Order: sequence, then structure tokens, then C-alpha cells
Amino acid sequence: MDVLINVFVALHIIGIASLLGGFLTQMKSMSTGTARFNKAMLHGALTMLVTGVALVGLNQADDQTVNNIKVGIKLAVLVVILAVVYVKRDDETAPKPLFGAVGGLTVANIFIATLWT
Repeated sequence: MDVLINVFVALHIIGIASLLGGFLTQMKSMSTGTARFNKAMLHGALTMLVTGVALVGLNQADDQTVNNIKVGIKLAVLVVILAVVYVKRDDETAPKPLFGAVGGLTVANIFIATLWT
């Protein structure tokens, strides 16, 4: 079971890397007002959602303790990110405040995951 959990953790990290990487590659475009939500961001957020739910299930099945408040907050933040990226994915440009909010929420999700013990 530990190997399976570690595989899903790795996939979850790949998802966050895709979401954050998609944001970071658009940072220069954000200053000129031409940034847009790309497919890497959408697929990264979806990967995080699927693997995160699987991780909670696998950890509970393995009788490990799961901090449901932490998981709930991370899920709420991710749902907001996913909703914004999904709705605005076909727009030519993303508004600066909205694009910045997605980046900020992504970083906040990383800090919640790593610093909340």
C-alpha cells in the first residue's frame, strides 16, 4: 500500500508542478496583459484533484490519520482554482487580478500542504 500511496504523491506533485509551471511561464505575459490560462494549468489542476482524492481514500484505507480540515481547505482552494481556469481557458487573455489570484492560490495550496502539520 505504501508504494501505491507514494505513486499517487508523485503524481500529485507532477500536477502541482504543471499548474504552477503553467502560471510561471505566463508571468512575463501577465505584465503586458496577454497572459492566458493554458492547458498545462487545467490538466495540472485536474491531476491534483484526482490524485488528492485518491490519496485521502488510500490513506484512510491504510488506517492512517487524515486531517480532514486541512484536506477540506486544500480541496476548496483547488476547486476555486479549477473553476477559474476551466471557465476562462478559452479566453484570449486573462484579467491580471484573476490570473494573479490563481497563482497566489496555487502557492497558498503548496504552503498549506507543506507547513500545516
